Amino acid sequence: MRLSARLTALVSAIALAATVLGGCVSTENVSEAEDQTTNRTYMAKANQIMDELASKLDQFDDAVSRGDTVTMKTQLENAMSSLDSLENLEAPEVLSDIKDMYVDGCSSLKEALESYVDLYTEIEASSGSFDFSTYEDRIAAIQESYNEGISKLEEADTAATELS
Repeated sequence: MRLSARLTALVSAIALAATVLGGCVSTENVSEAEDQTTNRTYMAKANQIMDELASKLDQFDDAVSRGDTVTMKTQLENAMSSLDSLENLEAPEVLSDIKDMYVDGCSSLKEALESYVDLYTEIEASSGSFDFSTYEDRIAAIQESYNEGISKLEEADTAATELS
């Protein structure tokens, strides 16, 4: 009898341990699922902001092509809002390096967009007396900063895709 009582107690202890371990595994799986959901949520928000930014940059580029400094300034503010949103988006720990890449890209884009507006505002304010001998070099530097920003944002997207 004592042996069967011990056996029953042992079986009960094993069953309890299995239940506890099963609970830990479930909790671990739940935690992993929550982490994946958090990561997906961050990337979905970042993607949404990037889509908005792309639209705003198209409108900015259109204003640049027309030399419309008023619209450039408006679109600069709109683009800056998106860039700020991307920079301020809270990233999960595992995506912190990717967020840093996004922030670097945003900084380059901000610099380029502000430089575009400054250049065209300077041209407009000069009333025809702008020294165009420096124009090509300035545009090339601005375009390089712009391309660098876009490239960094694309690198961040690629890195995020590789994590999946």
